[in-house]
Amino acid sequence: MNHQTLHILNGDTLISRLEDIDIHDDQLVWREMLCEGKTVYDLKSKAFKNERLSYLQQFNATEETYTSSFLIPLLTTNYAKYTSIVLWFEYDLFCHINMIAALSHLKQLHIKAPIYLVCSGWIEHEPNLKGLGELTDKQLETQYDNRIELTKEDIRLADDLWRLYCTNDHTDFKKYVTVKSSFPYLSSCINAHLKRFPAVSNGLNVLETHLLKIIQKEKIKSTLQLTGYVLQYQGYYGFGDLQIRKIIAKLASFFEIENERLVLNRQGLLAMDHMKSFYDQLKDDTIYGNCKKYEYCYHLSKQLITKHE
Repeated sequence: MNHQTLHILNGDTLISRLEDIDIHDDQLVWREMLCEGKTVYDLKSKAFKNERLSYLQQFNATEETYTSSFLIPLLTTNYAKYTSIVLWFEYDLFCHINMIAALSHLKQLHIKAPIYLVCSGWIEHEPNLKGLGELTDKQLETQYDNRIELTKEDIRLADDLWRLYCTNDHTDFKKYVTVKSSFPYLSSCINAHLKRFPAVSNGLNVLETHLLKIIQKEKIKSTLQLTGYVLQYQGYYGFGDLQIRKIIAKLASFFEIENERLVLNRQGLLAMDHMKSFYDQLKDDTIYGNCKKYEYCYHLSKQLITKHE
């Protein structure tokens, strides 16, 4: 039997990179951003397509582009002809939610071929976490050579997490932080997800509070510069500039321009120091999977979420 490998990539930039390191197997790109907006467990369902299209229209997605660029690559591939499948995803939450959805889909198809994971993050002799696109050819080659074969338990775990993500209650994610698996950054991503819910103390989530701290600490002259800082120092989120700009716009009432630099106003200082809750002011209809952000709150000391009262 001829060996055929399929590579499932987290983005288009990897296509040419794999060619550079002499990997010429079949590839498909999973272009979703399931970390935001409503999701449905069954990727093949009409409900999933409708919910995702409804959310992504704000980014100019049409039914034609969503179907051709997002759904067709993942849903119409004949996986049965491949003797191995390699997933290329990064250390961050953005990638991990896309990854568990893809693995859930493969599980539902009862794929028999071994499934491997190439996951960048901490790289030897590098001081910071690295995305796949940031690696040198040699580093990328090393990551591929050290790819992780996922067990049945790993794939079942991914399916369980995706199913949970598509429910309206994410409190049980805390239980999975200590579950052992072959996913090196899963626990960090679960913690990062829980921290997306508003803190009990100030009504902002951890990343929003972090943004205020950057304004307070650094000499930021514009929201464009602030976007760059947050992109660089966002930890395990993996958000793009569109998502960061959306967060900055939401927090616009917490800072102002003074002497050609951004400074926190009274509201911003109170929020940064957890001296007052701005929950009611910030509450909106943001949804993660099928869980409404402002129906839950995050407890920093316990690192868990509970229903908002």
